[in-house]
Amino acid sequence: MASPVSISAVSISTAALSAEISATGAELVRLQDRAGADLLWDGDPAFWTGRSPLLFPIVGEVKANRLTVAGNAYEIGRHGFARTSTFALVRSDAASCTWRLESSEATRRQYPFEFRLDVTYRIEGATLHMEAEVTNTGGAVMPASFGFHPALRWPLPYGKLRAAHGIVFERDEPAPIRRPVDGLLSAAQYPSPVRDRHLLLHDDLFEDGALVFDTLASRSVVYGEAIRVDFPRMPHLGVWTKPGAGYVCIEPWQGHASPEGFDGELADKPGMIAIMPGATESFGMSIALAR
Repeated sequence: MASPVSISAVSISTAALSAEISATGAELVRLQDRAGADLLWDGDPAFWTGRSPLLFPIVGEVKANRLTVAGNAYEIGRHGFARTSTFALVRSDAASCTWRLESSEATRRQYPFEFRLDVTYRIEGATLHMEAEVTNTGGAVMPASFGFHPALRWPLPYGKLRAAHGIVFERDEPAPIRRPVDGLLSAAQYPSPVRDRHLLLHDDLFEDGALVFDTLASRSVVYGEAIRVDFPRMPHLGVWTKPGAGYVCIEPWQGHASPEGFDGELADKPGMIAIMPGATESFGMSIALAR
């Protein structure tokens, strides 16, 4: 790969799909179909300024916004720092681009590990592939989580009423779900809202925050009968909106918020994975037009 360069945003496209990615957070900020119809939320601050943030090195929150490594405490905000960091552009062409974030004095104040995070966006036909590679460039085992957080339009721009939108899961999802409690994962379990693989979307679902599927059978869903979301290596899923907003987030995760009552070492936090020195872990999802 070429040496990273500083640039504010990159646009990529095929005949069927186009996207724009910002250097801030290496965040997907626009996704349009061949007719120019927007599939991604526009970041209206009246509801939520995010569009598709990347979650690293944690997903969700840790107790008191403090993580512990080798007995030492580090302050870190919800979903980590990648989403607000400036990435450097490593490579781009008409239909793909790769962005990079490396550990620095600023990241080490929150997360005391050496890493390299490369994020690639690639469009093939009517499918946007998103892949993140996290490399441990230090000498210690590195606990990490990663998550995607795309906010898709609700309703989608294809004439279907908002109240008629739903999510169809690849498999039955009978396992109980969790809810956020003051930013942490509830100890309580709640009956799955998925019936015969279908989740009908309505604002009441989200009055108590996100739906957290921490025992997930599916690795693929279809949203609004128009968009297929695949996440083959991501074992957890969040579904969230602010009631009344024009988006729904379908969020494949490796990891989730700290469970209520957990205040131990980061390496022991449920959902974290251990990345060996010199090793790379990959995380991916895709968004495809299914209509």
